[in-house]
Amino acid sequence: MTAGTEPQPSENKRLSKSWIKQEGHEAEKATFPELFFDLVFVFALIQLSHALAEDFGPTALLEAAILILSLWWLWIHTTWITNLLNTEVEQVRLLLFVLMFGGVLLAIALPEAFAEQGPAFALIYSALQIGRSLFALYVFRDEDRQSFLVFARVTVWLVISSLFWIAGGFSDLTGRLLFWGVALAIEYAGPVCRYVVPGIPSSDEDRLHLSGEHLAERCALFVIICLGETILTTGRTATSYMNSGMTFVVFCSAFISTVAMWWIYFHHGQQKASSKAEHADEKAKIVHNLFNYGHLPIVAGIIVTAVGEDFSLSHSHEGATLREAIAILGGPILFLAGNIGVKIAAAYQRPVSHFVGVAILCLLLPLEGLPLYVLQLASTVVLLMVAIWEYLALQKSTANA
Repeated sequence: MTAGTEPQPSENKRLSKSWIKQEGHEAEKATFPELFFDLVFVFALIQLSHALAEDFGPTALLEAAILILSLWWLWIHTTWITNLLNTEVEQVRLLLFVLMFGGVLLAIALPEAFAEQGPAFALIYSALQIGRSLFALYVFRDEDRQSFLVFARVTVWLVISSLFWIAGGFSDLTGRLLFWGVALAIEYAGPVCRYVVPGIPSSDEDRLHLSGEHLAERCALFVIICLGETILTTGRTATSYMNSGMTFVVFCSAFISTVAMWWIYFHHGQQKASSKAEHADEKAKIVHNLFNYGHLPIVAGIIVTAVGEDFSLSHSHEGATLREAIAILGGPILFLAGNIGVKIAAAYQRPVSHFVGVAILCLLLPLEGLPLYVLQLASTVVLLMVAIWEYLALQKSTANA
């Protein structure tokens, strides 16, 4: 095309098509712009962990659950977009940079989301969700009618949920909890209901052309972010309380528990999830079960574990109340429960070690009064036991195959 001439329709179509990711090995790998985008969520998770460590009461837990659900849904929806679009194209990169900037603003507002920053949090979250979906509509408008219809329905659902986000942002605490809970219920119900919208046709052929391997890698990288945030939080707390030998022991225990969680997730389950998602017949359904919903308790469990390690480091000799026990033991319980769901969905195998680990941790929950360092050490021992048990079981299974 020479300078000064108007592009022909066919050339416009080729330009537009380049925004959509083409099939191939490279399309299944996470790209540098995606990894750059993920850095925002390190900041957001650190903000969330700090807020939880300062206030871990019943209301704060409910607030934290809403914030975790919103952060996860924002991230997973963006991951679906980058699964479909070519992030090497400048316009798609610009979208990610805009979402990054909005994500930083969201993270700044996060600690006070249930106070004076509620309107800002709601408006930013809604703008990011709807804006990203409108971008997808623009890309697919003339290229892929099936994908266009899917995102049209998704946009309608997000617009409806945004009404509740904004209403909650301008309400008192009770109203905010209620409205934001409804908004999240709408968003999380969307995939289950296939984002049905009267007047916008849908059929069994309306499927997004997803790469299961790419989604598995992206979720694995998010788990890495959460585990890295746990180490950062633990290290920050340890520098303030490294004044006794017991603090050092608790720090070592917290580090080992993080490594054990890495091993439990990555040694076997992540590979199975990737393979299952890539080769499943009902890919959309499997992807929803494995990633949209299946990884949520894993992520939440790691965040709560970081809070529990903060408690055990800063007040290691104090007797545990139910509040601290829920943080120290509840995080690993959530993490193991999430791994159970993912591994059953991916391999149809019930990891007995995980069930036993959850049972032991649940039995420890009522033992109030024990020093926090004892609960922390017990939690680490259970996670280590689960990791070793699963490793030996897999080794035996491989040898017998």
